[in-house]
This record gives sequence, structure tokens and C-alpha cells, in this order.
Amino acid sequence: MASLSAAPPVRLIPPATGDRLAYRPSLSFSSLRFSPLFSRIVLRRNVSRAFSGGRIDYSTVSSPICAASKPEQLKRAREEIKELFKTKFCHPIMIRLGWHDAGTFDKDIEEWPKSGGTNGSLRFEIELKHAANAGLVNALNLLQPIKDKYSDVTYADLFQLASATAIEEAGGPKIPMKYGRVDVSGPEDCPEEGRLPDAGPPSPADHLRNVFYRMGLNDKEIVVLSGAHTLGRARPDRSGWGKPETKYTKDGPGAPGGQSWTVQWLKFDNSYFKDIKEAKDENLLILPTDAVLFEDSSFKEYAEKYAEDQDAFFKDYAEAHAKLSNLGAKFDPPEGFSLEDSPAQVQPEKFVAATYSSGKSELSASMKQKMRAEYEAFGGSPDKPLPSNYFLNIMIVIAVLAFVTSLIMN
Repeated sequence: MASLSAAPPVRLIPPATGDRLAYRPSLSFSSLRFSPLFSRIVLRRNVSRAFSGGRIDYSTVSSPICAASKPEQLKRAREEIKELFKTKFCHPIMIRLGWHDAGTFDKDIEEWPKSGGTNGSLRFEIELKHAANAGLVNALNLLQPIKDKYSDVTYADLFQLASATAIEEAGGPKIPMKYGRVDVSGPEDCPEEGRLPDAGPPSPADHLRNVFYRMGLNDKEIVVLSGAHTLGRARPDRSGWGKPETKYTKDGPGAPGGQSWTVQWLKFDNSYFKDIKEAKDENLLILPTDAVLFEDSSFKEYAEKYAEDQDAFFKDYAEAHAKLSNLGAKFDPPEGFSLEDSPAQVQPEKFVAATYSSGKSELSASMKQKMRAEYEAFGGSPDKPLPSNYFLNIMIVIAVLAFVTSLIMN
């Protein structure tokens, strides 16, 4: 890995008067320079200056902490995030933001929040300054106005909401998400550096397993989550990987340049697996951790499957993404909640005469036929309530006759 001191500084333009978040059009698309999942970022020098250059001071930012998010505010935040994607095309960095908040989870640490994971700790400068998180301050700058507007939404939920929505808005599968994540309260709850994967380790397969197994994920989930590289591009001046420009990136959208993993790098599909398998286009990026998916025998089984079957990829990806988004989360309520509309009202059970028969034994076929004939004689059927309750009417008539008879007898 290159020396940290040799890397270029982050450039975050100070705000002009009236600017809310110091996020200028020249930086609107810098988020696309980073891989949604893995990043080998060597950048560190002058990072602190980047955090203090705008109005947001991420060294101290906190909620106001709310125990959990309010569903209605989350729904409105989701709609604003969708609008954000239409103008900023920031799908890749939002996926990366959600992944990096989740990817610090250690299944062997039981205490929350020391276990890491989706707890909103990535909003603090100490964690943002981790080498693998370089550039994610741009994602926070984009989301902060939404957070300010919807204060009853936790950062932990907001990060995962933005990540899942990015997948869906880019044409990917619907992620079965749940919400209600609780935020950590301060930077002392941030995990130590070094829990996220490297894009170019000496032994890519072993490295991936070490990182993902620590999170409680398996080979299948390693491969399918790697498929998120179908979105985004890398830049050599930021990550140390990729070309300065290719025919697929020279015109943007956003700031031109960088090298993408796929031709349509803002469309979520299974092109990532197809392109790695073919490895014919020198304009497309293949990292060591990408290539190993078709070299390791266990990984290859799944990579081959996803290259051939996009539906299988979408199904497995949706499940793995949802699992990733819950790692290390503390939910309130404990079971979490969904943002999907309430299920349709249960339709009333069809009236079936046999249901109302006496006794425990099943009616005979002849009795059922007789009852059907009686219903149909009145213009109804056993499967549909009659317009008028003839049986009740008959019972009333019998009761009246009995009453009149008793009077006469008396």
C-alpha cells in the first residue's frame, strides 16, 4: 500500500454565503469515484481540514438522538432521496455509505455498540477519517439536509435507507428492509480502523473470507454482494486503482473520468459478473478481489450462476443486502418495522353452508347436494350469502305461529 503521506488531499470547497452544506456542483459526482463495496484508499493527509471546511463539523455531529425513527418521516425521507438520485446520480456512494457503516460488524463481540455494524457511527470524523472511508463525507453532505428536515430519523436508518433505495432506483431488486435502528451517541463508540476489506490484498480469497466471515457472512454472500460493483467507478488519484478515463466515463454523468466495472455503471444488473467472466474489454476495471470470484472454486460456483441468471442474482442479492443492513443493529422496537404499506384488509370468509352445520362429522355428498338445491331454489348458492336471510325469516314465522298457537290453547 502506498504511503499515506503521499496521497493527495481531499478537496471540499468552503461554502459561499447562503450555501447550506458547502456541496458544490464540482463535487456532486465525486462520490462516483469510489467502489460501492471495496476500496483501497490510501488518502489521509489534510482530511481533518476537509471536515471543518464546510458548515458541518463531523467531529462532533450527533442526532439529536431519538430512540428510533418515525415511519412517516422515513417514508418522506425516502422520497427526497429518490429525487436526489435524479439530479446527483449518487447511487454508488450511497450504497458504499450503507456498506461501510455495516461492514465494521464483528460477530464475536456481543456487546453493543462495540460489535460495530449499522449504528450510525460513520457520521463521526474519527471513523470518516479511516482510509477506507475517504470521500464518504460527500455522501453525508448530501444526506444532512434530509436529516435536518426529518429529525426523528436516525443516522443508522438513514444510511441504510439511502443504500437500499439506491439499489432499487438503479433498476435493482426490492430490498426487504426493516427499520428502527438506534444511533450510537458519540465518537467513543466508533470501531477501530481496519475492519473493512482491501481491494488488492496479497491473497484476495483469504482476505475476503477473513473479513466477511467475521461479519457472519458466507461465500455465497461474498460473491453476491460483490455484484454491487455493477455500479460506480474508480479513480487512480483517489483509490490507486483504475484508469484516469475510459470511453464509458469521459462524458460523465457528473465529473468525467475514472474507470467503471461495467459499461452502464449507473444501472444495476448482472453485467459485473458477465464482464469479469469475459474479461475482453480493457476499458472495464477488474480488481484482484473481482477476478478471484472466478478463480476460487467455491466463489466461482456462484459467480457463474449470477453471470447466467440475473433473476437468481437479484433474489440472492436482495436477501444478502437486507442481512448486511441489519448487522450489529439495535432496533426499537426490537423486531423493527417495515415502510411498506399495510397489507390489504382480509376479505371476509365466503359463506359456506357446511361451516355452519352442527356436529363434527363432515356432511355427506348427498346432504351437500340437497342443501345446494335448496339454496338455488331461492336464487342463491352455498358459496354466496342470499340477498335476504330466508332461513331467519322461516324461523321467525315458526316462532310467531308457535306464539299464536300457545295463545289460542290458553
